[in-house]
Amino acid sequence: ASQTSAVVNERLQELVRMFKERTEKAKEKLIDPDSSDAESVITCESFTHIPVFSPQGLKQNSVSLTFSSLCSFCSSGSAPVGSWSSQSPNLSSASVASLFNSTFLSSDIMYVLWMFLVSLAWNWNVWLIPVRWAFPYQTPDNIYYWLVTDYVCDLIYILDIAVFQPRLQFVCGGDIVVRETGPNRQSSDETTPSVLVPLELFYFKTGINPLLRLPRLLKHQIYNFQLMLMHLAASSRVIRTTTYLLYCLHCNACLYHWASSYIGLGSTQWVYNGVGNSYIRCYYFAVKTLITIGGLPDPTSLFEIVFQLINYFVGVFAFSIMIGQMRDVVGAATAAQTYYRTCMDNTIKYMTSYRIPKEVQNRVKTWYNYTWQSQGMLDEQELLTQLPDKMRLDIAVDVNYSIVSKVPLFQGCDRQMIFDMLKSLRSVVYLPGDYVCKKGEVGREMYIIKAGEVQVVGGPEERTVFATLRAGSVFGEISLLAVGGVNRRTANVIAHGFANLFILDKKDLNEILVHYPESKKLLRKKARKMLNKGKKPEPKKEAKEPPQVPAAPLRPETPKLLRAALEMTERSSGLRGALAKVKEKTNKSSISLQVKAN
Repeated sequence: ASQTSAVVNERLQELVRMFKERTEKAKEKLIDPDSSDAESVITCESFTHIPVFSPQGLKQNSVSLTFSSLCSFCSSGSAPVGSWSSQSPNLSSASVASLFNSTFLSSDIMYVLWMFLVSLAWNWNVWLIPVRWAFPYQTPDNIYYWLVTDYVCDLIYILDIAVFQPRLQFVCGGDIVVRETGPNRQSSDETTPSVLVPLELFYFKTGINPLLRLPRLLKHQIYNFQLMLMHLAASSRVIRTTTYLLYCLHCNACLYHWASSYIGLGSTQWVYNGVGNSYIRCYYFAVKTLITIGGLPDPTSLFEIVFQLINYFVGVFAFSIMIGQMRDVVGAATAAQTYYRTCMDNTIKYMTSYRIPKEVQNRVKTWYNYTWQSQGMLDEQELLTQLPDKMRLDIAVDVNYSIVSKVPLFQGCDRQMIFDMLKSLRSVVYLPGDYVCKKGEVGREMYIIKAGEVQVVGGPEERTVFATLRAGSVFGEISLLAVGGVNRRTANVIAHGFANLFILDKKDLNEILVHYPESKKLLRKKARKMLNKGKKPEPKKEAKEPPQVPAAPLRPETPKLLRAALEMTERSSGLRGALAKVKEKTNKSSISLQVKAN
């Protein structure tokens, strides 16, 4: 039951996928009614070869939906007629059909493994055809083993030409092409006719001569494939040059044994005497000749002299090429180290000419050494300037996105804005004790800690550590974003040990934020919160009292003697009423002045 349900689920998923494709095609046709019918029809050719598995143990009357009926349903839109079958296709036939209807990229693992097998067949012909022709290793006793191996290699060639090469994707006029038919058909194997020329038919007249298989060496795809594999290694040029030299020595050893057999083994002092392993002895002669070691017997006949002269000329040519290749290989391997030493020497020479203090010179040397040891280069941007923006973005995302995405300041921002920002980051190494920024400086950069630690310091002689920031932390964003009109550094930051920081320039950030206004608002909001987070609340100010008006001076009281004289005068002269009124007004005015004063 479990096997039946698994098969049914698999087929239902394929059916749903084809329904979705048909729906998308229908939508496109409704949007663009002028599109041709050929573009709107879903071709189900790719589904006809999909294997449908029939698990063992299922009954013969089990319901199974074939892909042909599904394809007819998807293309016509009508229900499938006769689509229910009691037998599922065989697994082996479906796999073969899938192989013959698929395409390959040159980087696919299946194609690489197949080309490795074809490469083995090609190397069989390259290395053993000269040996079988020159040395007596092919005898009537073992001739059948040689022929069987040859024909197996030919079968591999035929499968490669008939099955794999026509399905290999290649570039034609900027487009990726799989197969073309007609007179304009382009194949990735331009030497196909010459590779399989059946010169073995001459075996019936000349006998089994391995030289008739020389056309098998013209399969140039194997040569390109081997070059591709060599380029994957760091010492690819050394491997390629060494292979060329070994093959030249191999061919020279075969020619020397053929020449010795032509003259007669052991007939002269110069030829091979037939003692010991023939291939090893002849190979030893080839090494001494081509590398011009010396110590060879002198040729006696004209044939021997001509053969030896040709050997010497080829040896000088091969040896000079070998020396030149090795020089280029060593130069290429040490090019980066030479560039580093040149930069460091020029900097030291410059500082010495201007009498820079030794302490500063030592710090510059330390920076050069640490940067080179940690990164293997002095400036990472030099490697990426020649790449297109898309490739630089892909590299920057793989290298730096995991660090930048964890920064709290950028969480919630537009993802594409972060991608654009990654391309503008610069990596800088700071030595222990270096000031990253100082309080009061104009902020032009923002810093993201990639590796190491920095400390926020202050107090007398900068000995008080307020905070320690580690990898993934951000600082300098307040002055960079100019929140609240603050565009100067608010603290001193020094490197605690070696610190590798990402630097984002203010100009680059502003150019990026122009296209992302929502992210700009979010960054300013977060920076404003960070700025206000550390501030202490200001104490409430008391209500200001109104300014006090200076009180008028109080009128001094009337002396008692004068008061008694005035009373006597009032009684005698009848001025009591008038003086009483004056006295009453005087008392009122004094009382009012006292109230105002209070």
